[in-house]
Amino acid sequence: MASLACSAELGSLLSGATNGTAVTDFICGRFDTVSTKLIDTTYAIDNTYLLFSAYLVFAMQLGFAMLCAGSVRAKNTMNIMLTNVLDAAAGGLFYYLFGFAFAFGGPSNGFIGKHFFGLKTFPNPSYDYSYFLYQWAFAIAAAGITSGSIAERTQFVAYLIYSSFLTGFVYPVVSHWFWSSDGWASASRANDLLFGSGVIDFAGSGVVHMVGGIAGLWGALIEGPRIGRFDHSGRSVALRGHSASLVVLGTFLLWFGWYGFNPGSFLTILKPYGNGGTYYGQWSAIGRTAVTTTLAGCTAALTTLFGKRLLAGHWNVTDVCNGLLGGFAAITSGCSVVEPWAAIICGFVAAIVLISCNKLAEKMKYDDPLEAAQLHGGCGSWGIIFTALFANEAYVNEVYPGRPGRPYGLFMGGGGKLLAAHIIQILVIIGWVSATMGPLFYVLHRLKLLRISTEDEMAGMDMTRHGGLAYIYHDSDDPSQKHGFQLRRVEPSVTPSNQNSPSAV
Repeated sequence: MASLACSAELGSLLSGATNGTAVTDFICGRFDTVSTKLIDTTYAIDNTYLLFSAYLVFAMQLGFAMLCAGSVRAKNTMNIMLTNVLDAAAGGLFYYLFGFAFAFGGPSNGFIGKHFFGLKTFPNPSYDYSYFLYQWAFAIAAAGITSGSIAERTQFVAYLIYSSFLTGFVYPVVSHWFWSSDGWASASRANDLLFGSGVIDFAGSGVVHMVGGIAGLWGALIEGPRIGRFDHSGRSVALRGHSASLVVLGTFLLWFGWYGFNPGSFLTILKPYGNGGTYYGQWSAIGRTAVTTTLAGCTAALTTLFGKRLLAGHWNVTDVCNGLLGGFAAITSGCSVVEPWAAIICGFVAAIVLISCNKLAEKMKYDDPLEAAQLHGGCGSWGIIFTALFANEAYVNEVYPGRPGRPYGLFMGGGGKLLAAHIIQILVIIGWVSATMGPLFYVLHRLKLLRISTEDEMAGMDMTRHGGLAYIYHDSDDPSQKHGFQLRRVEPSVTPSNQNSPSAV
């Protein structure tokens, strides 16, 4: 069409010139070639950006693995590392076979997708392989969150079953509701938006973090606490992870990957925006999203640092790392639609939410080695509420265009409709994950497939289930061996003459 219009216009201008028709055909042919190359270049740049973001999100699996390894005792290191590998491997197959279809297989109904099983008819005008890879990286992130909650006491087969079910069915249905253009609560829905706004969960405070956190909550509740976590009088006993270094390494790797998680959720980078005569591109919104993500995490880390200092009387690097991640989990929902100053408020409150959830968990005798349910479930819920309070009107219209008058943040003058939609999101995620993952964990428990034996837990799964320890390890100072929990006397593995030697540490 562009070529025909070009030929007609140039033909009229060059009608009196010699070889006018040849000149027109030559120029317009060149125009079509250049136009096609520009389209191809735009697609290539956008696709490269999405693939790079997928790689960053996948790198978060390494962060999860390091964080989990450092947060458990040395005798369970190989076990937790293996579960992280299998979250990615099993998740890859089940998301390929079922998950992507349930999440984005449109056209479909508002509840669940029904096309693209096994990536049939792929690629297509709607999706390419890079989009599948990006969404798979998100799915296995949700499974990784859950594995932390049930660490150090869960049978290996239970990991395989729940991880496959979560990535193949439970998580994809939630992502269909809020991210697919057919989803009943999606902000990108073509019509009949929930409360006129839909749910603005840009990168998944609810879709990813709450799903993983609530699933982990049910797993840990049904299994019960680790041996030695609470003594006979009900007092909390710290079962500290064996390596703060791995915790810090994992935290920084997750921080790095979050720049693919949040800014990458734009999916493209060359989309133009216009605002009051000022022309700029989506790359500016991507940069703003990276800034809000950073500020929320930094604020949460510092708030946790000083908050825990007041409560516990010392500076704890593990607590600070968890606070940082809590800030990231909270800002993930509204990172693209809030001002940088609002991100600071988000991080500050996220730290308070995490500290409060941990206090509540301790009183309820709930044991989560990585604080995953508190961090991802609690801070993720706050992030959903935060977005409904602070979403900026201009940014909402940029990220979700084509709907003038769309509701935005309550505190920004946008009314309460977005808040109502987000409260519904919290409730339905809790209900859906509880109705699916809760019974699964309960059935595994009844079939004696969930928790390992008391003897294996005391000895450590590395030795009893995985052929040997990851490290030279001595358990004489393990709190689970004290406070009246010994099933047998644990003989010291060093003699008095060498207790101060390096090998005894």
